[in-house]
Amino acid sequence: MKIHEYQAKEILRRHNVNVPYGVVIGDKSEAEKAYQDVSQKSSIVVVKAQIHAGGRGKGGGVKVTKTKDDAMQAVDKILGMQLKTPQTGTEGKKVLKVYLEQGIEIAKEFYISVLLDRSIRQTIIMASTEGGMEIEEVAEKHPEKIIKIAIDPGIGLQPNQARELAYRLELPAEAVKSAVPFFMSLYKAYMDEDCSLLEINPLILTKQNQIVAGDCKINLDDNALFRHQDTAAYRDKTEEDPLELKASEFNLNYVKLDGNIGCMVNGAGLAMATMDITKLAGAEPANFLDVGGGANVETVTNGFKIILGDPHVKAIFVNIFGGIVRCDRVAQGIVEAAKAVNIKVPLMVRLKGTNAEEGKKILNDSGLTLIVADELSDAAEKTPALIK
Repeated sequence: MKIHEYQAKEILRRHNVNVPYGVVIGDKSEAEKAYQDVSQKSSIVVVKAQIHAGGRGKGGGVKVTKTKDDAMQAVDKILGMQLKTPQTGTEGKKVLKVYLEQGIEIAKEFYISVLLDRSIRQTIIMASTEGGMEIEEVAEKHPEKIIKIAIDPGIGLQPNQARELAYRLELPAEAVKSAVPFFMSLYKAYMDEDCSLLEINPLILTKQNQIVAGDCKINLDDNALFRHQDTAAYRDKTEEDPLELKASEFNLNYVKLDGNIGCMVNGAGLAMATMDITKLAGAEPANFLDVGGGANVETVTNGFKIILGDPHVKAIFVNIFGGIVRCDRVAQGIVEAAKAVNIKVPLMVRLKGTNAEEGKKILNDSGLTLIVADELSDAAEKTPALIK
């Protein structure tokens, strides 16, 4: 689950990580009071759009202000704007909240994150002296400036590792005193809150040799939210795609894409292969949709509803492997679901596995207008015809 910057900083603050003072608002009428609160900490006030996407500054969603009038103008411009960044796509996202934060006197900017490195099956701290830049760009152009420290899960981050990180970042000796507890608290926040990612960019070294989190991005592990009712409440449904939100209510794994072939599959690996074969055929998948191993009438019906909720979908490809579930039962479920939903776009179904032949017979005898494919290669040949 993604959360906003101001929420991420609330979490860091609870774990004694040094963050600037800030106030979030959702209405322009709250701007003046928020400015008064923040300006007591600093004459410079930074106005930041709160959306679930990076690159806000590039899209005009972050403004550094030095006067009250400038701050009020920034709030007026940013709050309610349709912010477009490299991560939002061409449609952008509407800004419903802005964060007014105290300005920091910056001596140098760094990058730091805590995440799982699956290749070594350990949590790592990844850092760089190149703060304020996209870490992917740093890794591509200056891979030697990426620092990685692996953490033994049995003992956690050790003070000597935190000191090593501070030295490798070439922090001034006076800054190491604040850097070590900062890094230790950052790791503790990541572990205690069941994060899947904790990223600070930029990590700021102030002119007073203090280490401060200038920005913060946190992704929380959905599977652990039952342990964190306080952070579960951070979920902002206005930031989620409506179809993906609806799919989550049905416990379906759905990701909207830009194509026009709706894909319904059971199993994530098969779903990826289905999208690949669709693209190889010269068509474009409209979604990733995994209905799970036990596909039945209810899940298939809900899947059809989600797919058809996308106006760009011009055809549907259902690709089911009968392992846990029998193909004849899936076929009957598809027939019942298709009749209930009243599908008006071309439909192709491929069944493979247990009782696949019985399943195909049910489909062919159903009276529905559909195409029954045999192999993936067969489906690939028939896919382009669906949208013609």
